[in-house]
This record gives sequence, C-alpha cells and structure tokens, in this order.
Amino acid sequence: MTNQKPYRPNVGIALFNADGRVLIGHRFKGDGPEIILPGLDWQMPQGGVDEGENLRDAAMRELWEETSVTSAEYLGETDWFTYEFPPYDGPQTHRLAKFRGQRQKWFALRFTGREDEIDPLTPRNDQPAEFDAWRWENLDRVADLVVPFRREVYRAVAEQFAPFAR
Repeated sequence: MTNQKPYRPNVGIALFNADGRVLIGHRFKGDGPEIILPGLDWQMPQGGVDEGENLRDAAMRELWEETSVTSAEYLGETDWFTYEFPPYDGPQTHRLAKFRGQRQKWFALRFTGREDEIDPLTPRNDQPAEFDAWRWENLDRVADLVVPFRREVYRAVAEQFAPFAR
C-alpha cells in the first residue's frame, strides 16, 4: 500500500560563513514525525512554506525564526528534493502527521553579519526554539550528523553547494 499523504512544502538553508563552513543547529527535542536520535541531532535550518509565500522569502523567514540571522546574501538554490518521515505512532492531530514527509528546495546564503547576531534560543513569530546550540561545520560532514531519513537529501545538497564551501 502506498502512502497517499502529501509532502509538506519546505525550504532548507545552507548558510555559509566567510570560511565556507555552514551553520548547523543542535535540535534538543523531536517534533512529532521529525524525530531526533542521540548523536544525530544536528541539522541546517529548515521549515515550512506558508500558503502563497515566495520560496526565497520563506527561506529568509525560516532562517530568522530559527537563528535570528537577517544578514545573508543569496548565492543559489537547488531543485526540489523529498524525504519520507519515519513511521509515526503519535497523535494524528500533530501538525506534521498529515504529511508523508517533506518536499524541499534548498537555498545557499552567505552570512554577512557578526556572530553575535546568531541566537537560536529566543522564540520569534510565536515559534518555539528548535535549536539549543549552533556551530559552523564543513558542508561535507553535515550528512553524518543528521537523522538517517534526511541523509540522502543532505548529501545531494552538499554536492550541489560544494562550490560555495571553498
């Protein structure tokens, strides 16, 4: 039997610093089907696209909501990728339970601000904090730090955005 649920429209952000490393956040809690596993609890910022929202605007909004960063310049973007959520036995009323996974477009951005701008703990837009820590990481290492159901997408993003990591 195939899963008839739709994919949730989503944007992901690879925020590169001047040294070509990307910002990753440490997820400190799961969110329904978006589980975390011990030792595999890092990821790049990402989030849902509002109905009718421009995708580049959605990427900037999500980056701000999750990190407070507004100092970023557009570098490029990927085509669409998808990933499936793992089996979810929680409440079907959870906001993500109606989706089979996520359909993502990734954006490469260059951070142009100062590091004291980065604040993942302060809630913004009535959204709870998703990260309790952050760091810069080599893009080609990030797939090894995320939950397995996201790895294929992260590897494809790393391949496409490799020129920005130099």
